[in-house]
Amino acid sequence: MLTSLSIKNYALIEDINIRLQPGFTIITGETGAGKSIMLGALGLLLGDRADFSSIRDSDKKCVIEGTFSISSFKLENFFKKEDLDYEQQSIIRREILPSGKSRAFINDTPVKITALQKLGGYLIDIHSQHETLSLGNAEYQFNVIDTIAKNEAEILQYKNELKEYKLLLNRYENLKEDQSQAAKEYDYNIFLLNELEEANLKDGMLEELEVRYEELNNVEELTENLNSAVNLLQQEEIGSLESLKSVRSNLSRISKFSANYENFHERIQSVIIELDDLEAEMTDALDRIEANPEELEIVNQKLQVIYNLQKKHNAENVAELLSIIEELRAKVSVTENAEAALNEVQEAIREKEAKLNKIADKLHKNREKIIPAFIEQTEQILKDLGMPNARLNIEIEVVKDFLSNGHDKLEWYLAANKGGNFKEIKKAASGGELSRIMLAVKSILAAQSNLPTIIFDEIDTGVSGEIAKKMGEILQSMGQNMQVIAITHLPQIAGKGATHFKIFKEDNETATQTKIVQLEENDRIEELALMLGGNTKSDSARAHAKALLD
Repeated sequence: MLTSLSIKNYALIEDINIRLQPGFTIITGETGAGKSIMLGALGLLLGDRADFSSIRDSDKKCVIEGTFSISSFKLENFFKKEDLDYEQQSIIRREILPSGKSRAFINDTPVKITALQKLGGYLIDIHSQHETLSLGNAEYQFNVIDTIAKNEAEILQYKNELKEYKLLLNRYENLKEDQSQAAKEYDYNIFLLNELEEANLKDGMLEELEVRYEELNNVEELTENLNSAVNLLQQEEIGSLESLKSVRSNLSRISKFSANYENFHERIQSVIIELDDLEAEMTDALDRIEANPEELEIVNQKLQVIYNLQKKHNAENVAELLSIIEELRAKVSVTENAEAALNEVQEAIREKEAKLNKIADKLHKNREKIIPAFIEQTEQILKDLGMPNARLNIEIEVVKDFLSNGHDKLEWYLAANKGGNFKEIKKAASGGELSRIMLAVKSILAAQSNLPTIIFDEIDTGVSGEIAKKMGEILQSMGQNMQVIAITHLPQIAGKGATHFKIFKEDNETATQTKIVQLEENDRIEELALMLGGNTKSDSARAHAKALLD
């Protein structure tokens, strides 16, 4: 439950700090006094979008802080999952800085707004005046029924399965589209693939062929120059090797005189060995050279094939051509394996449909099971609220489609008066009747859920007198099991609260401020008398106020 709330520098609020109690709490105040401002601040605390324009003094930061007693609500797993420190008295803080940046904290740990929203969903239900209209909304009707039926786990499982199912459907459609396109291009792709594969391409192949082509195309020049080079090395009288051997002989004779001459001798020996090896390799190369016009033609043809393929596919090298081969194989495979691929996805779709149907059937049975008791409870509460002839009917219909929360269509119908026909609830009920129905629904939900706090913003719209008194009794009864906070204009409801706060505006020399105070018994009598008698507080109004409090 919410044990304290602090609001600083927000809208018309400069600085307020209130402590809240368990049970039923009342908040009253004149129209425009700032009740909606307080709800707006609470909304920020629970993850609503921040608005820089709501800062009272733009040079200071706005801070909203709430302390929640959560020891009885089994939220340890939430804190562990969000990597937060769990405290039985947990503090949520929201700040809007003068720069416009918004920050959020749970127990002094910075968090994202989504974490506030998740935690807020476990802590407080704020019923705004506009929410009453949502009674006619199918999504809200489903939420009520599913909460009572305890369908939360099944709904989550169903939504996960539905997400995967839609992905499979998209995959199937994309596959069909790809295959249709591939089928159109299949013959051309096969032609290109065969043409490339016939070339027997290998990485580095082009460079090897170009080298071989140069050798075969220049046999005479190679033979002539290699032969001349070998002769120059091998001639007995003037050959380079013979000359170097003579040099070595001379150096050998003087090598013993110093290390320097010994070094000359070793170096010339190394040169002779290297030239011997070179001469042998050149001779071997010369022996292997022979004119081969047929091989030259074959190499030339292979080169032309590669050059043509590079030009055709705008490829810079053989590696790119090899990559194109793989791409073409993949495209051809799509067409050749089309039926098998489609069958595989179709089978996955059928399996997913079976799972969805199983979950949706369970959801339907759970909903059907609780609807009669829910209708009976609602009608009984409506009798207490001055609608003795009201009848509620909830129709649930199974459809073939997979909807967002199963395969049910749901509609609530109301016959407000005796002998009246059932109509959609949004068409059958007046504003005051909708308020009473909403209160009935909320009181049933409160008994089902483990929610710590519920806040009603003028749930009493359109009612008065004895009906307002009955509303107050229901809210008071709800307050026995949870913290209930009601913003009201009706003294009949205000008199039922265990704690009473008043919101009011106060002018000082420079500005108007919204303030809030807790009323003691005598102050409550005066406030209720004011609500009963308008601007005049007569003795009879005070007596009536005392009677309401008693």
